[in-house]
Amino acid sequence: MGELNKLGLAEARDALRAGDVTSVELTEACLTEIEGAGALNAFVHNTPEIARAQAAAADDRIKAGDAPAMCGLPIGIKDLFCTKGVPSQAGSRILEGFLPEYESTVSGNLLDAGAVMLGKLNMDEFAMGSSNETSVYGNAVNPWKVDDRDLTPGGSSGGSASAVAADLCLAATGTDTGGSIRQPAAFTGITGIKPTYGRCSRWGVVAFASSLDQAGPMTKSVRDAAIMLEAMCSHDPKDSTSADLPVPNFEAMLTGDIKGKKIGIPKEYRMDGMPEEIETLWASGTEMLRDAGAEIVDISLPHTKYALPAYYVIAPAEASSNLARYDGVRYGHRATLDQGDGITEMYEKTRAEGFGAEVQRRVMIGTYVLSAGFYDAYYNRARKVRTLIKKDFEDVFAQGIDAILTPATPSAAFGLGEASDDPVQMYLNDVFTVTVNMAGLPGIAVPAGTDANGLPLGLQLIGRPWEEGDLLNTAYALEARAGFVAKPQKWW
Repeated sequence: MGELNKLGLAEARDALRAGDVTSVELTEACLTEIEGAGALNAFVHNTPEIARAQAAAADDRIKAGDAPAMCGLPIGIKDLFCTKGVPSQAGSRILEGFLPEYESTVSGNLLDAGAVMLGKLNMDEFAMGSSNETSVYGNAVNPWKVDDRDLTPGGSSGGSASAVAADLCLAATGTDTGGSIRQPAAFTGITGIKPTYGRCSRWGVVAFASSLDQAGPMTKSVRDAAIMLEAMCSHDPKDSTSADLPVPNFEAMLTGDIKGKKIGIPKEYRMDGMPEEIETLWASGTEMLRDAGAEIVDISLPHTKYALPAYYVIAPAEASSNLARYDGVRYGHRATLDQGDGITEMYEKTRAEGFGAEVQRRVMIGTYVLSAGFYDAYYNRARKVRTLIKKDFEDVFAQGIDAILTPATPSAAFGLGEASDDPVQMYLNDVFTVTVNMAGLPGIAVPAGTDANGLPLGLQLIGRPWEEGDLLNTAYALEARAGFVAKPQKWW
């Protein structure tokens, strides 16, 4: 069957059921590929023995006829998910040595379904970043190259994106707080979906901004995303924001028929200085959906321009609160103290050593906007703006719009180090994606073309709340017409 690590989830699942391949063989192919891909720095904690044991158990389940869709399929887990007995550092020094005694609900759901965990994947520290350059492990590298320049795989789920694009695993988990699944998916030519807030449990996922964080799959195709998303989702009483709703068979909804669907094109996403290739891709995607039988409708989301500044008030505020627990007392890194140091010095030194510069920056911003005298001026005002952004989408969907098409990113992948000195420039990477998190909606990035240098570019589809099946089907129709099949040339 050729190089087994290059299979997608659907192909590998069908091969496993047909007896053409075993999970052990799939897993060994991926482990071999991971060993030779150190230059990508995508995997940061390898778990080969765990993977081999899980693969053998999956083969037994398949032979016994007890095989859910994910059974026997080797995947990577983003380092933000707590995995029992396996280092879970969230890309930060402050969680060095942390071995959870429990499994996150999402990774647990995947393992219960028979998925094989190859290891933990690189990420921006505490998911704060758009280039994977804030990681304590050093940056992951995009498998796509231009002129021998190392490119960012995006962030924060950069390791996940790089690993899937380079065929180190069949798929991977990601998390998305402001675009951290969709932006790296677009940068690496893969598919990534952020489901509706509450569709996937946040229990056991290291928190960044609790009202925005959501887990989702990063895969080689829309069909693979449908298969994996169904396995990840569940109602979880341990997460108060988890929705008690049935989980559909998302794959069964992939008909490709979108005749009569209304696709909105928001005028506010046409921004000054947007590269011509992004405009062209967007226009091309619009025509693809029209050719598929959809009705294209111009729409307005008037509060879009306030989304990014409001996001960068709310997200740091929640981060400031969530990260207060990392104090050197219970787990993770603790600074060496000098004689006479007390508890205040322990907190100060531990957090100064344990948190990187970007995390410190956001904690400081968050603490500032929550402080007396500024709470109403910044935080409460940002929350009001968020409500207006959510209402914009509600109004559009009330007019019969089924999905909204936008660019996924303002550019193709940029070079490592090119934007790391300018936080504001880095934050602008989220300009097309943060509205989806602010409104709690599902959004998917689909590779749809390339720039002048041959680097992948993605389009984003935004769906109605809880309608991931319809969103995936629209993405499936777009994927079929875009026909994106390019793969990075192997250099690592």
